[in-house]
Amino acid sequence: MNHVERFRAVMNFQPVDRLPRWEWAMWWDQTIARWHGEGLSRNLKFSQVIEIAQQFGLDPYQQFWFSTTEPTIEATQHHVEGTVANMDDYLRLRPRMFPSHAAAIASMRAWAERQRRGDAVVWCTFEGFFWFPRTLMGFEQVSFAFYDQPELLHRINQDLLEFNLRLFDEMTRVCVPTFMTFAEDVSYNHGPMIAKKTFDEFMAPYYRQLIPRLQELNIIPFVDTDGDVTLLVPWLNEVGITGVLPLERQAGVDGLKLRQQFPKLSMVGHFDKMTMNRGEAAMRAEFERLVPLMKTGGFIPSVDHQTPPGVSLEQYRCYLRLLEEYTAASKE
Repeated sequence: MNHVERFRAVMNFQPVDRLPRWEWAMWWDQTIARWHGEGLSRNLKFSQVIEIAQQFGLDPYQQFWFSTTEPTIEATQHHVEGTVANMDDYLRLRPRMFPSHAAAIASMRAWAERQRRGDAVVWCTFEGFFWFPRTLMGFEQVSFAFYDQPELLHRINQDLLEFNLRLFDEMTRVCVPTFMTFAEDVSYNHGPMIAKKTFDEFMAPYYRQLIPRLQELNIIPFVDTDGDVTLLVPWLNEVGITGVLPLERQAGVDGLKLRQQFPKLSMVGHFDKMTMNRGEAAMRAEFERLVPLMKTGGFIPSVDHQTPPGVSLEQYRCYLRLLEEYTAASKE
């Protein structure tokens, strides 16, 4: 099987020759800096994600993150965070947002061909309907705004919806990604940061207009949210989102219980990164914890967030060796 066939088969709960081997969030910049001192080629810079992944023998993919504030594909553009307090602030700031991504979309053409050949998976990220208002207003201000300024939040999210729909049309004329994530970070270690009523009023209506467009093109929709996603999953399912990541173990997420509750939920991540600097026995025990989930299908094991700088290069190579072993054994 090629990489695209394998990814799609796993997410469709079909048999595979082995599970995909990749890191959805890769590594911290400090982690790469440490590894440069431990034998990783200094020619491999932190920004060279694809080249580093290739060096480690991971399966190739390319992520395109479409920022709301900068004409880049970087996931670090938050230059307007917390500056919006009211409608006047938003309207004054709005001309600086929703940039053209024509250059990034043009660069997708080569990756579309690689995906067509099965050489690599293309993954695209849009900013979501909690993430974007929270970026503009800050967490405390947006929390009050759900009650005090509903018209502002609906204006922000309507603009975001129109931006995302326009981007989607432009993007898919060049490349139809295998899957997409919506950046939300709407949960923490005790569950969702908002109530179901708030989700239904301020997020669900916009997802219901966007997700069918993905479904028409067989693009698998995920939400990226840290913390404990357990209570959020049925809300997401209601609007057509069928996948979640990264399933952070430190937040108490139990992937096998999620599988029992939601038999067709697609999942990525869930390998507890806190085991990685404790040696092979701890990492092997963590993989053993994940084996029953791997055997259910619909799940790709991956570090449950970026590999931290406390992990040595030798320890990471041990993780990779175990990843290869367990992803191969999962088909048995």
